[in-house]
Amino acid sequence: MIDASPPADERGVSRRLVECLVSLLLLGVAALTLWDSYGRGAGWDGGPENGFFPARVGWILAAAALATLVSALRREESVFVTYGQLRLVARVFVPLALYVLAIAYLGIYLASAAFMAGFMLTLGDFRWWQTALAALLVPLVVFWVFELQFRVPLPKGPLEAALGY
Repeated sequence: MIDASPPADERGVSRRLVECLVSLLLLGVAALTLWDSYGRGAGWDGGPENGFFPARVGWILAAAALATLVSALRREESVFVTYGQLRLVARVFVPLALYVLAIAYLGIYLASAAFMAGFMLTLGDFRWWQTALAALLVPLVVFWVFELQFRVPLPKGPLEAALGY
């Protein structure tokens, strides 16, 4: 079995910090839930008002977030994720975020072709012609299946508009 925990001497983001940030984020969600629930009416006037059940869930979430925050503050300091591991995550997350952004401007087919080609060239061990073939054929097959066979429209960009779709 492979041990995924980081070595004790390696620097990174502490587990306490991550747990505190998540607890505070959940506490904020609970506060928004409670604010909205009480704005709608969270009482019982001949039956439950609109915000009655969401308010109860908000209070439970707030209690759990506070308990987690107290537990995190009392926890012994340890490394949650090393900076090297974060770099590996960023190598995937940053291109993925750019891909999602590119879909709005280029359409899903052209953005997918660029995303696949980028990953195949940088992270994979593929020849240029394999990359070009995959980046061309996969979006074409997806277009044929979804647009032409199933008639499910996917986000299109200027290339598809120029081709009449």
